[in-house]
Amino acid sequence: MAATPRFRKNAVDGSAPEKSTAEGSTAEGSVGKHPVDEKLPPLRMFTSGLQHVAAMYAGVVAPPMIVGPAVGLSAKETAFLMGASLFTAGIATLLQTLGFWRIGARLPFVNGVSFAGVTPMIAIGKDRGHDGIAVIFGAIIVAGLLGFVLAPYFCKLVRFFPPVVTGTVITLIGVSLLPVAFNWSQGGNATAADYGSMTNITMAAVTLLIVLALRKLLRGFLQQIAILLGLVIGTLIAIPAGITDFGALGDADVVGFPTPFHFGAPQFEVAAIISMCIVMLVCMTESTADMLALGKIVGRPADERTIEGGLRADTLGSAISPLFNGFMCSAFAQNIGLVAMTKVRSRFVVASGGVILVLLGLVPVAASVIALVPLPVLGGAGIVLFGSVAASGIQTLATAALEKGENALIVAAAVGVGLIPIAAPDFYHAFPEDLLVVLDSGISTGCVVAIVLNLAFNHWGRTPDADPEAEVPESEQPKDPMAVPVAH
Repeated sequence: MAATPRFRKNAVDGSAPEKSTAEGSTAEGSVGKHPVDEKLPPLRMFTSGLQHVAAMYAGVVAPPMIVGPAVGLSAKETAFLMGASLFTAGIATLLQTLGFWRIGARLPFVNGVSFAGVTPMIAIGKDRGHDGIAVIFGAIIVAGLLGFVLAPYFCKLVRFFPPVVTGTVITLIGVSLLPVAFNWSQGGNATAADYGSMTNITMAAVTLLIVLALRKLLRGFLQQIAILLGLVIGTLIAIPAGITDFGALGDADVVGFPTPFHFGAPQFEVAAIISMCIVMLVCMTESTADMLALGKIVGRPADERTIEGGLRADTLGSAISPLFNGFMCSAFAQNIGLVAMTKVRSRFVVASGGVILVLLGLVPVAASVIALVPLPVLGGAGIVLFGSVAASGIQTLATAALEKGENALIVAAAVGVGLIPIAAPDFYHAFPEDLLVVLDSGISTGCVVAIVLNLAFNHWGRTPDADPEAEVPESEQPKDPMAVPVAH
């Protein structure tokens, strides 16, 4: 019988085991409300929430914009899908931030339509029209319910995420998102005549400089909404440059509701269900990594219960999303970068963003106003946002004792494998299509490699006598022996 792997309390990375910050205390240990649970004044709450919506808007509407035409929907039906996706992203975000019972991470965690499901959904519904959408929705419902059942077990994987793993994954999240910003900076549509034009790239560079200047020159609240201000200023500059499209504003309805099962009752096909269940497992892996990243950034490390609640919100949001004609929901890493940059950690700010998303889904003309932001402008701001996520990962790796054991080798191999889909998108072209759901996600592959190598080098086969971390590291010494813990 194979020996059971032994998991030491402290990994070779030399860091102390993470502890959740008590709800009634700040990250610094002073008694009071944690910044995650603070409610800001209404104006700050709204503008900061709007900033989150602006950062994620393109990512929410892009999947339905791609899937709709691929399955044979008309332009009007595709626009309906986009509004429904905004509505369901708002519901999923509210589940995450406010939560109820054991559902929701209760962190400033944004949910939206997952890109991981785009390719499988196109394969399922290609040229099948309403029937294709109905089959996709049926598969998502089953995958969401399966994920909800698995959440209490899946969350236990947190023990496999010491800093050497989390730092690697967080870095990969940021680096994996940067090509999205570069694509937006060029115009977003590779088939367009002006894709990569000097006008688009200059507009992205101008927006980037505006955001950096605002962060440098402004103070307080205005500094916190520098991204939003940068997007507004960049959009105004883009109008005379001729890259702001007002067409969607004129065609949008004033009021609209995503009628339940607009495309017909969901249909259930085994092959489609299996495909979307695989996507759900990929989304759960990425969400786990995102929650660990966000927990570090806001000073409330995500423990098993937090991750369980977050995964339940993800999966429940995905299961009910097809009811309102939406797709699978998962974490939006770009908003983690926004939290890291602005230092606004309140989950109620993100909840206000969820309310705005719901309203945008109900008022298409309001959604069209957000859509006025040209993609090159969004790309310029995205470089800062996504770069901030990568920088947070590097900060985490700085605590992972890379000089000890084989930690540097773990990071090198995991980052190398995780970068394959970015640096060589066709690398896995000869592999079976079902495997591409996982292999085409650098975050998922890098995460798996980091976990396996950490187990191989830092856990399996080690004995207490061979433990190089026998001494308690300085980081584990109590900082304040007089501090009184506050009940969570």
